[in-house]
Amino acid sequence: MRYLPHTDADRAAMLAAIGVDTVDDLFRDVPPSARRPAALDALPPHRSELEVASHLRALAARNLPASAVPSFLGAGTYRHHVPAAVDALVQRGEFLTSYTPYQPEVSQGTLQYLFEFQTQVALLTGMEVANASMYDGSTACAEAVLMACRLTRRRRVLLSGGLHPHYREVVETRGRYGDLDVHLAAPDPLGHEALGAQLTGDTACVVVQYPTFFGGVHDLTGLAEQCQRAGALLVVVTTEIVSLGLLPSPGSMGADIVAAEGQSLGSPMSFGGPHLGLLATREKFVRQMPGHLCGQTTDVDGRRAWVLTLVAREQHIRREKATSNICTNAGLCALAFTIHLALLGETGFRRLAELNHAHAVLAAERLAKVPGVGVLNAGFFNEFTLDLGRPAAPVVERLAERGILAGVPVSRLYPGVSGLERLLLVAVTEVTTPDDVEQLARALMEVTR
Repeated sequence: MRYLPHTDADRAAMLAAIGVDTVDDLFRDVPPSARRPAALDALPPHRSELEVASHLRALAARNLPASAVPSFLGAGTYRHHVPAAVDALVQRGEFLTSYTPYQPEVSQGTLQYLFEFQTQVALLTGMEVANASMYDGSTACAEAVLMACRLTRRRRVLLSGGLHPHYREVVETRGRYGDLDVHLAAPDPLGHEALGAQLTGDTACVVVQYPTFFGGVHDLTGLAEQCQRAGALLVVVTTEIVSLGLLPSPGSMGADIVAAEGQSLGSPMSFGGPHLGLLATREKFVRQMPGHLCGQTTDVDGRRAWVLTLVAREQHIRREKATSNICTNAGLCALAFTIHLALLGETGFRRLAELNHAHAVLAAERLAKVPGVGVLNAGFFNEFTLDLGRPAAPVVERLAERGILAGVPVSRLYPGVSGLERLLLVAVTEVTTPDDVEQLARALMEVTR
């Protein structure tokens, strides 16, 4: 039975009103071959719910989940332990079905956790103010670049060779349609680039990743001083937010804007999404910050209340005055982030970061003992780059056949760029066990003989 509300008489009346005879006339401009693809006629008959569920389970069983095998995948999406309490609270109806405060005055609970989220992000990044989240780290990075261009009234943008290649692509896309002059540094696995020497009088910002895409950790203080002398802003991007539990904050090194990915706290890998964009800056720049900004005030009765203090987006003000066209935020992921970090507390978060680093150091030491394999990074947090001495992609495929997700071949994310074929990006977190590392080391030794 079809559940269509319109009768034949209703449809005839609507067609007559717009001046056509049949529904097919509405699609006259579409080629006949595209109106009803032959593949639709070849679809099998419908099945029962039980049969469909069984079929989907069989398809899902063909996947190789990171939780079921030794996994060293990273490159911007990381596997961490998410406490059961996070999902239990996030899935409450009060949060799950009303995560966007379209009527902020009656969404006091939502605004309160967003306010707490902003506070957490500001503390982690060492900045003075943070917004209520963006789509993901890459869009937060692009928005940070646009924000820097508005603040400096300049158009030239320098992107570090250590910036995640997907983030670079998003910035390039936004820059192409925003009339920006985007300059890309060559991929820099060793962290030897001299961005300060490329600063000019028309440079709006320099964008660097911390730790870098290749895992390196570098002091940004000198670069921040060079940017300040040139009148440019320093945008720091962090794809692994857990690193800020151990490393100095970007703000403490002179960053002007921080864009980050918050997936590591509260959200699973989930095939790459949904993720959580973080954006923080200095208070003097707040008027050019995109997205929501939640604040605290008092109501007419003197009680504490939560409000949307600043919402400079095109749904609320004139389009030409808006700082962003992002129409919502990652509110539910922000809630998961807030709960996860609150459960950890300051001491627990630092301990989590220490575990990540300690596990990564042990893994790097063990893998460096494999003949022909070397670690490129002098310093790293929980991710490092291996030089396998041979193309990494075939090695990764052979290890996957053995049930080991060995990491990400760097060349896959830099198609057409030579010199990166031997590099393998390896991520190690608190859920990586010594046995996982030993399995990888032994298998790597066997497949590279």
